[in-house]
Amino acid sequence: MDLLNTLVDKGLRRELPTREEALAVLATSDDDVLDVVAAAGKVRRHWFGRRVKLNYLVNLKSGLCPEDCSYCSQRLGSKAEILKYTWLKPDEASQAAAAGLAGGAKRVCLVASGRGPTDRDVDRVSETIRTIKEQNEQVEVCACLGLLSDGQAERLREAGADAYNHNLNTSESTYGDITTTHTYADRVDTVNKAHAAGLSACSGLIAGMGESDADLVDVVFSLRELDPDSVPVNFLIPFEGTPLAKEWNLTPQRCLRILAMVRFVCPDVEVRIAGGREVHLRTMQPLALHLANSIFLGDYLTSEGQAGKADLEMIADAGFEVEGAGEVTLPQHRVDAAGGCGSVCGSHEGCGSHEDADACGTTAAADTCGTTAGGCGTAGTAVAPAPQEARPDLVAVRRRGAGTDLAPNA
Repeated sequence: MDLLNTLVDKGLRRELPTREEALAVLATSDDDVLDVVAAAGKVRRHWFGRRVKLNYLVNLKSGLCPEDCSYCSQRLGSKAEILKYTWLKPDEASQAAAAGLAGGAKRVCLVASGRGPTDRDVDRVSETIRTIKEQNEQVEVCACLGLLSDGQAERLREAGADAYNHNLNTSESTYGDITTTHTYADRVDTVNKAHAAGLSACSGLIAGMGESDADLVDVVFSLRELDPDSVPVNFLIPFEGTPLAKEWNLTPQRCLRILAMVRFVCPDVEVRIAGGREVHLRTMQPLALHLANSIFLGDYLTSEGQAGKADLEMIADAGFEVEGAGEVTLPQHRVDAAGGCGSVCGSHEGCGSHEDADACGTTAAADTCGTTAGGCGTAGTAVAPAPQEARPDLVAVRRRGAGTDLAPNA
């Protein structure tokens, strides 16, 4: 297709596609999905080769969140039967992190539910970061604690944090439909605070919440404008007991198209497949490795993921290799531009303070063009995705690892 050839050429030059081109990728048919994957895969391999970065989540504090994010199992009023516990001690968190590192993870993502950390919370997490780094010299640590106040990002950086995750999740125009207790602008502000403190910014999105193609393109273009090193792509996990429990809008093919669109818009950035890949990509997960260069190993915040051993086998069977601790994730030009740790860290787990969809996101953009319909490259009217078969049997609440007496899945 002419569209795909154009997008490959632009991706190799780091040139931003047009909105119409991004929308056209989402509008391609299932018959064309392998062509889309092959095209975006050329861009992925150009900038990242066949390496896959592994990230491991540690849920420092589960549930008990005062925010009302509709997608989140930890939200205020959630009836989801998740684990609930207060802060892990530094040694407990370090022990949990060690399991992921032993499984091949390069980065540990420390996540805590809540609107944002108090200064005492920052002290607590700083001690945890130092403990983990003392015991694991080469590990990258990303914090995900919610909205940051002035000076808190700097304190986390001084404690040894390499990155900070905070997701935009969806477009600015629809953000108020999923959350009312904070704003889209609040999220953008936190990403900017992380940037300013010298932390590698990690910010992404959640797909499958009933958004239009135009919303997806808007949030990804906004992310490109914010320029995080890492963009986690989460696929909604419709937890029973949350307002979005009935939102089953994704097929494996649609997930692949979304990942391809993100890769074309953010060609030289770490794209991570985050929460929900097992639920929505299912047996097509290996194809997604041709689009993303980063995944989470094992379980997520409040849901169980694919077994860590199965993740490693999938990577090897698909012809990819796990990125080593001594390898730099990002392309050299991004390393040079960042001039510090952020470029080396180049990633962050899909998490975002109180969200279990494990993703991150960021900012701004406007003029949404309608989605594309019909064939490649034809702009048209936004078309809502057809309802998909609900698969609640694939949503498993985490019952092991952090906050339990059972060994983690890593």
